[in-house]
Amino acid sequence: QEQLVESGGGSVQAGGSLRLTCLRSLTTDCDVNMYWYRQAPGKEREFVATISRFNTIAYSDAVKGRFSISQDLAKNEVYLQMNLLKPEDTATYYCKAALYGDPECSAQGDYWGQGTQVTVSA
Repeated sequence: QEQLVESGGGSVQAGGSLRLTCLRSLTTDCDVNMYWYRQAPGKEREFVATISRFNTIAYSDAVKGRFSISQDLAKNEVYLQMNLLKPEDTATYYCKAALYGDPECSAQGDYWGQGTQVTVSA
């Protein structure tokens, strides 16, 4: 069963926008914090943004002010609205679900989606 599925990637010119969606089929009683990460060729996978089930939000400095993370709990979807895109944003973007709440939750580990490609041209 695929627990997380990303969509919405594509190719845009610098300054453009894309909206990524992470559909989460994972059902759990654990607390779940959702993350967006990205990885460019030859680069380490890096944190982009996170949102908790309590709507605590944080961003990396690289995207702060340009990207916004949000969620629709009823739809089990998490979004990443990306504005003012730069070529440096080119990467495969991954959705991650991190389970917390008790040792049993934490022991389940993290769930990752397959990734969606974002390409920003100058």
